[in-house]
Formats: sequence, structure tokens, C-alpha cells
Amino acid sequence: MSANGKQSDFGTILTAIVTPFKQDGSVDFKRFKALARYLVEHGSEGLVVSGSTGEGSTLSDREKLMLYYAAVEEVGERATVIAGTGTYDTRHSAHLTQHAAEFVDGFLVVVPYYSKPPPRGIVEHYKAVAAVTDKPIIVYNIPSRVIVNVEPETLMELAEIPNVVAVKQANPDLEQARRIVEETDLVLYSGNDDLVLPFLELGGVGGICVYTHLAGPRVQEMVHRFHSGNLTGARAINDELRPLIDALGVCINPISTKAALNLAGFEVGGLRLPLVDATPEETEQIRKLLERVDVLEPAVRA
Repeated sequence: MSANGKQSDFGTILTAIVTPFKQDGSVDFKRFKALARYLVEHGSEGLVVSGSTGEGSTLSDREKLMLYYAAVEEVGERATVIAGTGTYDTRHSAHLTQHAAEFVDGFLVVVPYYSKPPPRGIVEHYKAVAAVTDKPIIVYNIPSRVIVNVEPETLMELAEIPNVVAVKQANPDLEQARRIVEETDLVLYSGNDDLVLPFLELGGVGGICVYTHLAGPRVQEMVHRFHSGNLTGARAINDELRPLIDALGVCINPISTKAALNLAGFEVGGLRLPLVDATPEETEQIRKLLERVDVLEPAVRA
């Protein structure tokens, strides 16, 4: 629950799940379901499907809807399923949200990219998407990808939309994060793996993460230690996971993430253009960093 009362039933730690592809580039639904099951069994209380890590920008609406349904079918009784339905087109975002609303638990809606809308356009965008569903919406603020940063003043306006309940803040500005907690009634999630603990210290609830593909139980233990008052222990885990965070930052996400998962035995395949596989040199760099956190062990099978 936020300082002013809005509540998230999504969970504390969620994973922005990758989308596995077959050799021919089609979605591998069998491996997707196996990965979803593994993540929920290893620390993830929810999954975000077809976000930026899930290569949502290159998935068709049909593929997205099938992935949402596959996630609900596989883990819906044990975890929340959040559909990434935001695009740079308000009508398209609303259309996809409306079609997914009958079976998912909520939505992650990214700030519109490419068009660089002014704050009032951002507010109208979310109003239009929120109008097609009564299910909760998470605002995804990621200025590194969409150029526009949603300032706390705009988030205050978005918080007035009844079913806009949370923000995934992929912005390292801790002062802005503090203001979200103190000045809005939105629940704060970290959108960057290295911000989970700092945001917890500011009053956030957790994170929508990528490193939980490989270290879910450790991240949950970090959160548990924090809430138990063991800040020193939480910081120790945060430091321990630094090489994993660095490994996933070798290339733009999700290139490193898929390389890391394949190295760890998850077999998630390649990427769709314009994303490309990590080079051999990048893959070796990722491998060396993963060895430092002992995650190079086959972990999931379809």
C-alpha cells in the first residue's frame, strides 16, 4: 500500500519475462510456459508479459494475447499475470487492453514513445486506456527508452485515475522516487534491478525485475531481510548480486538477458530484429560475470 492508500495486489517481486523463440523466429509457447512455471516456483509473485524484456514491440497482437493466456493457464492460480499493452498509439493500446482484460490481472502501460507527448497528452493517453477496463494499471516510466520522463506532478494527475494504481519507475533519480511515495497515492515499483533495495528504503513495495530470471529466491530473501529490519543483510545480498546486474547490462536488454538464460540452460532462443544476438566476446563477458554469482547451472526444461 502506498503512503496515501492505493494498494497493489500484484505482489512484491515480479519478473518481466522474456519471450522464447524457436529457430524459425516463431514464439515457443512450450518453453514460455516452462519458464513461467520455473519463475513462479523460484521467487516471482507475478509475471509481466510482453514488456520491453519480452520484446513486446516485435510481437503481433495475436501473439501477445496468446502469451497472456498461456501465462494465465500455466501460473494464473499461483501468481499475478500483468499484460504489457502499452504502445505509442493510444487507440492501439486501448484496443489490446480491452481484449486482454477478460483474463489477466492487470496491465503495464508504458509512456508513449517516439511521439514525445507533452504531459497533458500523457494524462489523456492513460485516461483513454483506463476507460476500457476496471482492472488495475501500472504506469511504466522509462525515460531511457521513451525519452520523456514523467515528472511527479504528472504522476499526481495520473493517480487521480481510479484504476491507475502503481508506477514502474525505471529512473535512478531517488528524489523523484521519494516524491512519488510522499506526494502521490501510487504504489512504487523499481523498474531497474539495481534500484530494488534503494526504492524499498524510500517506501517502495518491490520491483518488476529482470535478474529474477536467474536469482529470484535471493531477491526475495533480500526483501525479506529488509522487512525484518536486517538492512545490513539485505545490502549484503544486493552487493552479492551486483555481478549479475552487470552481466545483464553488457548489452541492451533483452540481448544480455537471453544470452545469460541460454548460458544457464534455459534455452530461450534468439531475438527478433532489430535486436541481434550477443557477440561471442559479449557472451564470454556475460559468462564470466555469471560465474561470480554461481547461476550457470541448467535450471529449467520444457
